[in-house]
Amino acid sequence: MDFIPEEIDQYARDHSSEESSLLKKIHRDTHAEVLMPRMVSGHLQGRFLSMISNMIKPKAILEIGTYTGYSAICLAEGLAEGGRLITIDINEELEARVSGYFKEAGLEQKIDYRIGDAVELIPGLKESFDLVFLDADKENYQLYFDLIFDKMAVGGFLLADNVLWSGKVVGAKEDKDTKAIKSFNNRITNDLRLEKMLLPLRDGIMMVRKIS
Repeated sequence: MDFIPEEIDQYARDHSSEESSLLKKIHRDTHAEVLMPRMVSGHLQGRFLSMISNMIKPKAILEIGTYTGYSAICLAEGLAEGGRLITIDINEELEARVSGYFKEAGLEQKIDYRIGDAVELIPGLKESFDLVFLDADKENYQLYFDLIFDKMAVGGFLLADNVLWSGKVVGAKEDKDTKAIKSFNNRITNDLRLEKMLLPLRDGIMMVRKIS
């Protein structure tokens, strides 16, 4: 994710709203105590997720890939009154930590945290989602998209993370994850049911609006 110059990234953070003390704690704890800490959303992306959620004021949010809960807390900041966020992660080892963060944030009644395989859990969801955040295993991005499309409200938004894959999407060498991301990006680009924009924020976010 280091393809954006650090001084530019820092300048962007310096001119963005502050993250809360709890989010700073989650970010710090993740880097100190959890494997693959680069997966945490962090300040700039977190404020982006919060702003988008506050703009939409969703009644129902689906997050695929909870990790340590940073992004879920940011997304929940914009929930409409009585709204709910469902977040799914396969890593049960982080469950106690993440549940503790949600409780500390006062969000245990707004966030429905589920441990399991999203491919198995998504078909059973009955909600119509106004906002979806996709940040899970890259090989299954297209599968997740197929599973959630009919569960998204018309006019609803999907945000897919890591779509620039550390800049590898424009490189000569392709590993399996790079191929999967490029295939997903092309699929979204060519889908006429969607309005889409790829944003070079952090590791790339594909912003999609369902228009039909």
